[in-house]
Amino acid sequence: MNDLCYRPARELAAAIRDRELSSVEVVGAFLDRIDEVDGKLNAITTKVPRVEALAAAEAADEAVASGAPLGPIHGLPIAVKDLMDVAGLRTTHGSVAYVDAPPATADSLLAERLRAAGAIFVGKTNTPEHGLGTLTYNGIFGPTSNPWNRRKNAGGSSGGAGSAVAAGMLPFADGSDSGGSIRYPAAFCNLVGLRPSPGRVASGRRGDAWSPHAVLGPLARDAADAGLLLSALAGADPRAPLSIDEDPARFADVRPAAIEGLRIAWSPTGGGLPVDPEVSRVLGETIELLAGAGAEVEEIEPTFFEQADECWEIVEMLGFVESAGALVDAHRADVRRDLARNVDQGRGLTADEIVRGLALRTDIFRGTARLLGEYDVLALPSTPLVSVPTATAWPTKVADTNFDRYFEWQRLACRVTVTAHPALSLPGGFSADGLPVGLQLVGRHQEELALLNVAAGIESLTGFANRRPTI
Repeated sequence: MNDLCYRPARELAAAIRDRELSSVEVVGAFLDRIDEVDGKLNAITTKVPRVEALAAAEAADEAVASGAPLGPIHGLPIAVKDLMDVAGLRTTHGSVAYVDAPPATADSLLAERLRAAGAIFVGKTNTPEHGLGTLTYNGIFGPTSNPWNRRKNAGGSSGGAGSAVAAGMLPFADGSDSGGSIRYPAAFCNLVGLRPSPGRVASGRRGDAWSPHAVLGPLARDAADAGLLLSALAGADPRAPLSIDEDPARFADVRPAAIEGLRIAWSPTGGGLPVDPEVSRVLGETIELLAGAGAEVEEIEPTFFEQADECWEIVEMLGFVESAGALVDAHRADVRRDLARNVDQGRGLTADEIVRGLALRTDIFRGTARLLGEYDVLALPSTPLVSVPTATAWPTKVADTNFDRYFEWQRLACRVTVTAHPALSLPGGFSADGLPVGLQLVGRHQEELALLNVAAGIESLTGFANRRPTI
């Protein structure tokens, strides 16, 4: 069973299409794996009853037998991050204010895409309250543990997704990212987590649908499986004004890029941020390995990152007013203090501050585009620490730098967010005590396939993505 659950998603999808495996067999195996290990990890929250999930899998097998057109992930199971609606399942947003929320009556745009692509819904994945921060814990379900070490957090805010995929409970999963919420769990769990260019995955979000700040994307055990899920999620939609009208099927054809001649701009500190020495050691060895294989590596520290922290904070806090202002007004005593503080800070922004933040975002986008005119990718650490204990609210110190706010330790990701370029975390090595360390790559605007190809090339060289945790 475990061998099947760790088979690449693309192989499972092909086996279902070719009737070498049934969806019932595949979905049943993953449900058994959830029953086996999720009690130790707390990754899957609301669950679809087994009989319903297997009935949907049986219908998927009937569609194969009938010769009907099949989506790219037909018959494969998935659980959706508990910020997105799936018809028939409650959406708690990780908040006690929504603990008694009724089942959603309609799919979110993301769930529509997954259903149309043939996915079988098996539940929801855990997330911090309103996706706040890069560690997963909340007042309803508690924290999500890392399969590589259950005393460590799986990261966040897509931590349930990352833990489930790393543990073989799901073949892949969706995530959302405004400040590292796909990339941090990918790094901690030895996965590939892709933050696409804004608009690559259409969003049905309420409020400011024109914002490039928060995006949706895939988490998977390797770059090719991330591309497969992206092929199901990507594409234009009339409800999403930024959505990109290009055929998403090409993302299912990830091919390892050659390392020899690959031009890498290596930023060891993401523009002067504190990084734990063990992270620096592990990634330094991997960068040396790439250089030894023929990559052209130049060490830089992007100067346009200097104002990225201010830019991100302005845009992020404004977004919390939009997404959680009404909740805080109605349930201030029940919500996480950081959430209320963010809303209050966003409401205190002046028009001049907002204008400055948006102008900085434009400058940072253009600076990144200029840099990536000279290099194929910008590389930097995904996270400043190897791991964080499970029950930690957030790390208050990295190296010699103290932090006062939860997001200050996320800046290796936040700075990349405001570039509006695609970025991913991929397995970058292992610490002395055997925990994964993520390498972050930033690619050219709207060139996700090229970025995934580079990640696949690095995977082929290092072999890190092939390692599995012992739970």
